[in-house]
Amino acid sequence: MDPEHAAASGRTRPQRHRPSHREIADELRHRIRSGVLRPGERMPTQARLADEFGVERGAVRQALRILQSEHLLTDVSKGSPATVAADPGSTRLPAGPAAPPQPTMVALAPRIAGAFAAPHVRIDALCLTAVSLTMAIGEPLRQIHAGQLEPAKIDLRLLLPSRNIDLAFPAPVDAGDGGRLHRRWLSQRNAQGLVLRQNLLALRATHGIDVRISFRALPFTPPVKLYLLNGSEALFAYYTLGRREREIEHEPMEMYDADGTRSVLFAFGQRTGRRDAAFVEQSRLWFDALWKTISSELALTP
Repeated sequence: MDPEHAAASGRTRPQRHRPSHREIADELRHRIRSGVLRPGERMPTQARLADEFGVERGAVRQALRILQSEHLLTDVSKGSPATVAADPGSTRLPAGPAAPPQPTMVALAPRIAGAFAAPHVRIDALCLTAVSLTMAIGEPLRQIHAGQLEPAKIDLRLLLPSRNIDLAFPAPVDAGDGGRLHRRWLSQRNAQGLVLRQNLLALRATHGIDVRISFRALPFTPPVKLYLLNGSEALFAYYTLGRREREIEHEPMEMYDADGTRSVLFAFGQRTGRRDAAFVEQSRLWFDALWKTISSELALTP
């Protein structure tokens, strides 16, 4: 008999209920919203919370991550105590009319990092090569390896153009040079997809994270890029074409192309009004429809 649960008379005491990390998050969320924990106030240490709830520190850390993903806490780490957001909910990156459009590489990385604070990370993306997405995911991967982020599950679905189509862009000004340009694009698409898959799947072995990454091929060149984050945010940008000169297979080439890393992203949030919520929902339905209907399996091969 466990002496912890034995009374002096020899009778066993009922074991103390050990709340789940979600139950802990619910209680702490109530304390924040009711004003027991005030904006800007430091939270109790993880050790103190673990003792209060009778759980391991890992469960407390998971609860704090949930509240951070909801933008109720800041500075959640294994070290110093977290802080209640100065205005709970205001640390969310602005979306809708309050969000200034920004170039992809300015706007995407912090939003991807914010998405990775959730226990279950869900990202759907439609783009030309996945260059921007691969670069943006680098920071949350670093934070996971540093122990600053601890998602339990990652689901990523990626729609990319099929290798078997004639791309609308990038396209050579001189139509006779199309083969060289197509080979360059295909090499870039495959390389970025392989790096993305390898880096995410490595989290299974190193951190025990449940990772699922899937690719599907589109039968057209997407004129826009779309990122859907955790079902609550849609980031949308146009690929704007320009005439450029590049060196392709050691020879200069005039082409029509777009710089996806500079494409301006517009952010729409599910909680920033009915108009934005409708855009997020319709974007999800559009993505799902493409995924389930006219797209096909994509192999990242030369």
